[in-house]
Amino acid sequence: MQVSHIQALMVDLDGTMVDTMADFEAALNLALADIDLPKVAREVVNIAVGKGSEHLVRTVLQHQLALPEVQASGVVCNSTTVETYYEPAFQRYQHHYGRVNGHHAEVYAGVLDGLKAFQSRGLPMACLTNKPTVFAKDLLARKGLEGFFSHVFGGDAFPRKKPDPMPLLATCQALGTLPAHTLMLGDSQNDAQAARAALCPVVLVTYGYNHGEPIRGVDCDGFIDSFTELRL
Repeated sequence: MQVSHIQALMVDLDGTMVDTMADFEAALNLALADIDLPKVAREVVNIAVGKGSEHLVRTVLQHQLALPEVQASGVVCNSTTVETYYEPAFQRYQHHYGRVNGHHAEVYAGVLDGLKAFQSRGLPMACLTNKPTVFAKDLLARKGLEGFFSHVFGGDAFPRKKPDPMPLLATCQALGTLPAHTLMLGDSQNDAQAARAALCPVVLVTYGYNHGEPIRGVDCDGFIDSFTELRL
């Protein structure tokens, strides 16, 4: 597809450039084992991914604490119980994610060729993700993608995360481009909602996570099955 008047790109990471679902699942299950809770199903992780580590851990805890086998042990699933489990769960998740980051992940087909094409056009690029910055930088380095980006901003880089427009506006400022000429390339309604609020054009890949919902129902400027389909 053709998108015109683009001077720079902001590119999401998880579900857009790299399939990291198995990393999330592995780290979460190691953390849950540390606090004596059952393993989480992949479909639960798929729905919870995309709004930052804090949201991911809380959502998984809410689901796990409501399981019949957990309830049978006498644990009461309410907001107080979730918060009681949250801090140790989050700390263990961060610990384990740092160890498994990238080990089970794969770069999506077409991403490398697409990034090379964007770079050959002289377009500056920033990686903009809700993943913690240190994990994002480490993953990009492990997958040989770090050289494409002049900036890497994670979910802890700004006071608010996507779908708030703040990270996009701040990234445009860092890139030195106006929002109207800075494309957001992502995989979910988070990216689209943030882009719409920031007045940035937005294109979504069809293969990402999007919280388990159909991606083609999201308001955006277009969909691509591969980075190589995008003409700038």
